[in-house]
Amino acid sequence: MTTPSQTDQHLTTPLTVDPRSATHTRRAEPRDIDAILFASFGGPDGQDDVIPFLRNVTRGRGIPDERLEEVAGHYRALGGRSPITAQNRQLIAALEQELSRRGIDLPVYFGNRNWEPYHADAVRALHADGRRHALALVTSAYSSYSSCRQYREDFGMVLQETGLAGEVTIDKARVYFNHPGFLEPVLDGLRNALDDLAAQGHDAENVRVLFSTHSVPLSMAEASGPEETRVEGSGGWYVEQHLAACRWVMDQIDDDAPVAPQWELVYQSRSGAPHIPWLEPDVNDVITRLAQTGDSGTESAVEAVVVVPIGFVTDHVEVVWDLDTEAKETAAEHGLAFRRVATSGTDPRFVSALADLVQERLDPAFPREEVTDFGSTPDVCGANCCVGRLCRPTTSGVDSAEDVRRAGQQQAGAER
Repeated sequence: MTTPSQTDQHLTTPLTVDPRSATHTRRAEPRDIDAILFASFGGPDGQDDVIPFLRNVTRGRGIPDERLEEVAGHYRALGGRSPITAQNRQLIAALEQELSRRGIDLPVYFGNRNWEPYHADAVRALHADGRRHALALVTSAYSSYSSCRQYREDFGMVLQETGLAGEVTIDKARVYFNHPGFLEPVLDGLRNALDDLAAQGHDAENVRVLFSTHSVPLSMAEASGPEETRVEGSGGWYVEQHLAACRWVMDQIDDDAPVAPQWELVYQSRSGAPHIPWLEPDVNDVITRLAQTGDSGTESAVEAVVVVPIGFVTDHVEVVWDLDTEAKETAAEHGLAFRRVATSGTDPRFVSALADLVQERLDPAFPREEVTDFGSTPDVCGANCCVGRLCRPTTSGVDSAEDVRRAGQQQAGAER
């Protein structure tokens, strides 16, 4: 089996709970789902939207507009419009066609956390249409606060905001990093990139594969997953799931070729105060380091890097700017050939995977497609799963009722 570079500090993140246990295999109670809520992060639609959008993203952190303008430059360079909204609408259209092809008659409502249309807009719309039980599909494949629990909080809070708690339910579909429909397009993209580099004369031993995902604070990573899975310093389920996905992809590459390139998991798009530890290493730092290998004679000289944005669903700003612009420029500065693999996006296999997530909740007998050595992923999150700093109402957790109660108590106390 292909082994990653020994620079990654989370190579041996342990499986802390038996994958056959309820922690991994817990299933939701059957429910008469009558709507799909397609939930995403959101993005600005023009130059005038950029700073208001970033204020929404950073609300509660007290970040002044002067600092937000530093990040705003990424959006402004793209005309002030994030590609994510158009990409999501394309994905929704493809999903609607796939659901129709399968004979599943469920409307899809689109809502965002940070920009129009907001989650509340979507929930009000589905309620007005007489829908009462929504299944949420989110544009994030892994377990962490920002990629899973925060969406569950969004749903819990929007039900209270709209006054629809108890009348409308919103269940979140399981994380799907281990669905072959998510990983196979990535695998094909990596194969194509390696073949292209080989045609340009770059041998596999001189190529490095960098699987990239969004960095998060180390404390958030360690809190990812249910409380019974916590191991200090392990990176939690967030790192564990990413490494499992990377291993599966590289195992298929290893089966294809007599020599497969070395690989490692890297991080990008870090933000926040510099004194707070975040997951490392940064993709640009790794590219710089790789360009310097070979001097000691202990490794083959690196001639090319393939960056695989395995942590992302579509080619949005953090892919086209942080990778296609910054990482590509870093590689060019050091004379390295650079290839970037596409995200799963609207690949029919990924669209089919999203439809599978719907169908497996409609029909308990529908087979669940899951690969990687991580094991299964639950429909209902465990206790204190991916817990954040504050208690907010949630859905789709074994402790969601308690979260709602505690959040209500805290709010009542704050108002006294």
